[in-house]
Amino acid sequence: MRRFGNFIAGAFFGALIGSAVGIMLAPRSGDELRKTAVDRVIALRDEIRQAYETRRMQLEAELEALRASK
Repeated sequence: MRRFGNFIAGAFFGALIGSAVGIMLAPRSGDELRKTAVDRVIALRDEIRQAYETRRMQLEAELEALRASK
C-alpha cells in the first residue's frame, strides 16, 4: 500500500513539475497556456481518480477473499 501511495505522489509531483516547465518554455499566448494548463490538470485529476478506483476495487476484492476464507 505504501508503494502505491509513493507512486501516486511521485506521479503527481512529476506531472506538476513537468507542466510548470512546459508552460514556461512553451511558445504560446497566455490564454492558450492557461487552457493547456487547465486541460493537463484535469487529465491528471482523472488519471488519479482512475488509479484510486482501480486500487480500491482490488483491495475490496482482497478483503472479500479474506472474509470468505474464514
